Amino acid sequence: MLQSVASSQCIRLIDRNRPAWYFSLLMVSYILYLIFGAVVFSSVELPYEDLLRRDLLELKRQFLNENECMSEAQLEGFLERVLEASNYGVSVLNNASGNWNWDFMSSLFFASTVLSTTGYGHTVPLSDGGKVFCILYSIIGIPFTLLLFTALVQRIIILVTRRPVLYIHVHWGYPKHIVAIVHSLVLGFITIGCFFFIPAAVFSILEEDWNFLESFYFCFISLSTIGLGDYVPGEGYNQRFRQFYKMGITCE
Repeated sequence: MLQSVASSQCIRLIDRNRPAWYFSLLMVSYILYLIFGAVVFSSVELPYEDLLRRDLLELKRQFLNENECMSEAQLEGFLERVLEASNYGVSVLNNASGNWNWDFMSSLFFASTVLSTTGYGHTVPLSDGGKVFCILYSIIGIPFTLLLFTALVQRIIILVTRRPVLYIHVHWGYPKHIVAIVHSLVLGFITIGCFFFIPAAVFSILEEDWNFLESFYFCFISLSTIGLGDYVPGEGYNQRFRQFYKMGITCE
């Protein structure tokens, strides 16, 4: 009898604390997933970073040996200024001097990345006024963009999901759950093709330095709003039809 009472109390205690247990499990799972990602990224990327560091140090030593009139401190100062400018999207290279970061089309592209929270980071405001305006512009624009996207998604869902499934179910007589499964698979393949494979193929053609994998990677990073900034379209040397290209990417 006492054992039965204790068992029922234990069950009630577990049921009462079930949300807390679920939340704790979720937190532990998320932390483990973060650790897993860190381990994999470190294992894969650290050897490449180490190799790049060694190559740069060797190149630096070679440059100083060939130019004895320049001290290491002078070279360090020059490189520091170049890297600082590069972080603001300004390159010292001759083959990059033809692309302006703040002409109208580039500014429109930047505004779209800010409002979509993609933020590639290849171009950032240089002036204090630009930084202040970017803050105010984002405060208003990001909620406005989310509101617009929500309204668009609601209308698109009705057009491409509910109506086709209901039409096929009513007029052709197929079971609704079967139609919904087939429709979801077809819609998934179409979405992946239109937003990943086809754009990746186009980028791999238009961007001379990108292969298909790099183009697909860019599409995923952009559409997921991660926006790492390691690949940015339309920034190549003598990019053909750069203004129209930037406009097309902005609309996409």
